[in-house]
Amino acid sequence: MKSKCETASWKRVLTSVAIFTTLAAASIAAPESAAAQKPGEGKISLGQRTLILPAPVWIICSYDSSGRPNAMTASWAGICSSDPASVTVSLRESRYSFDGIMARKAFTVNIPSTRFAAEAAFFGTASGRDVDKFRATGLTAVPSGLVDAPYIGEFPLVVECRLSGTYNVGSHVMLIGEIVDVKADKSVLDGRGVPDMAKVDPFVFATGSGNFHSIGGSLGSVSELRDKIGK
Repeated sequence: MKSKCETASWKRVLTSVAIFTTLAAASIAAPESAAAQKPGEGKISLGQRTLILPAPVWIICSYDSSGRPNAMTASWAGICSSDPASVTVSLRESRYSFDGIMARKAFTVNIPSTRFAAEAAFFGTASGRDVDKFRATGLTAVPSGLVDAPYIGEFPLVVECRLSGTYNVGSHVMLIGEIVDVKADKSVLDGRGVPDMAKVDPFVFATGSGNFHSIGGSLGSVSELRDKIGK
């Protein structure tokens, strides 16, 4: 006859084995279930929102009505034409920079490196109506010799633009800027004389979280990656 202690011990062992068997079966079934799911299934609708990742971090510089240099951060932006080389930046008409750009028909795009993330955040949250942003940050406003707008001397890459058109989208007005010139620090150019991503060290904006993120390393050239398909 087994003692009560022995019986209780065996019950505990059997219970542990049952639990282990259940967990093991679940871990095996989970990958099988995931594998059975077709591509595209399981996606959740997030609604009609601007949750596009990533968004660029551009600092748009212009002069205000008194001729004072001003800067604002824009992420609703991108290249919109190769010929003529052009960019687009979308602003609300209520933004302090808007009237200055419209009056002078010019603006510059300034690409900050990651060490200027705090300045980029400040440019995007403070208004030029209330503060001289260049004085507050200690950055240098350099007058462009090509368009009626300043650029930021400390930033590694700047694009001088002439306002060539506008389009009222809704909450924002799309400003189209024809690129007059691109200026870069020599230290950020590669052997071909074009800006090197790692040397410029830009960063991007996450529209959902409101955070800035750095950019990782190269995945390879487009032609090299293309050639992997079909092999």
